[in-house]
Amino acid sequence: MEQRVYETLVAYIVENQDRLYRVAYYYVNNQDSARDVVQNAICKALENYGSIRSRGALRTWMDRILVNESMNYIRKYRKEMPCGYALIQEETYVESAYDRDFSVLEAVRKLPAGQRTVIMLRFYDELTLKEISQVTGMNLNTVKTRLYNGLRTLRGSVGR
Repeated sequence: MEQRVYETLVAYIVENQDRLYRVAYYYVNNQDSARDVVQNAICKALENYGSIRSRGALRTWMDRILVNESMNYIRKYRKEMPCGYALIQEETYVESAYDRDFSVLEAVRKLPAGQRTVIMLRFYDELTLKEISQVTGMNLNTVKTRLYNGLRTLRGSVGR
């Protein structure tokens, strides 16, 4: 049984490596740092695969580990993290419709951490509100409030 869970986890990581990288990149704004965050998250997941409750919870469980690792990285290297428009322009690996409008992406990155997390998981990682609640450990109503407040802030700052 445990071997099957391990194999399922490894298959999930291989199939979703680009998505995992993309999520980490949106948090840390740096290619190398995002790779480090993903690597740390994968190591943690492989070390703790026995705590997965069900295969259906695998994505939520892995996303929670990735978000926590991203936030740990941000807290640890907050003073050293590069930011700015030049860094966004040089990134070529992460390409999506959202990235084409740098003003929106930059506005999202300027949101308070709670709002930024919810918006990134909802629109960049396409999680449902319930999944976001599970990944972040927040109450569903808190997730909704942060999402709507963040969207209201974005509308005002981007001017759309």
